Amino acid sequence: MAAPNPKKSLGQHWLEDEASLLAMCEAARLDESDMVLEIGPGPGSLTQFLAEGAKRIIAVEFDKDLAEQLPERVKADNLEVVPEDILRFDFTRLPAGYKVVANIPYYLTSNLIRVLSETPNPPSLAVLLLQKEVAERVAAQPATMSLLSVTAQYYWRVTLDREVPAILFTPPPKVDSRILVLERLKEPLFANIDTRTFFRLVKAGFSQRRKTLLNALSAGLQLSRDEVSVMCGQAGIDPGRRAQTLSLEEWHSLYQAYNT
Repeated sequence: MAAPNPKKSLGQHWLEDEASLLAMCEAARLDESDMVLEIGPGPGSLTQFLAEGAKRIIAVEFDKDLAEQLPERVKADNLEVVPEDILRFDFTRLPAGYKVVANIPYYLTSNLIRVLSETPNPPSLAVLLLQKEVAERVAAQPATMSLLSVTAQYYWRVTLDREVPAILFTPPPKVDSRILVLERLKEPLFANIDTRTFFRLVKAGFSQRRKTLLNALSAGLQLSRDEVSVMCGQAGIDPGRRAQTLSLEEWHSLYQAYNT
């Protein structure tokens, strides 16, 4: 069966390169006991390899035409196709310790990482093929941190795998891609922390990236500049710094000062 034409409106770019697909499977460390959730299987190029290496595959496909065709493209007894928006998917239906492997549309990245991070039943491992720049932003270190990188690194051990050139996709996107590996932390990064309050603080810090912590936190948390100065002093952080320069440990120190 010929591959369907990708739909530009859904950000579809098919990857048929066997070496890249196998690299994603290797990064997922698949074995025959694994339950795998594939997001956006498209014509099933990756699905075929997943079905051969894991116990069970649930493929969630938003495009109803592709969802209907997938069982014909990938004839595997261990494949279940779910025609649904992944952002509405009930992750609690999956067994604990499942894995996610996906070549996802670029527009979905931030929301998907947030959903995978915050679901009460997160995967033990997620291997995502993303726009190269975004993958590197998720793995960023202080100086170039973002709300996305803080969110990901709060919940996951983040590593970068191989690059996948744009020319290997059909149609080629405008930028290269890179494999991002998210391994769920077995223990919370920080003990005795209210996640909602922690991220309220972080979001306030990043709400005005060009401004100092003093100005951004004052506006975002509706605190006086004096209150923010005291809070930063208690945390041992210069209020003249910007949010992107802080490490997660420094955000934790700010959180503790904010909570006192």
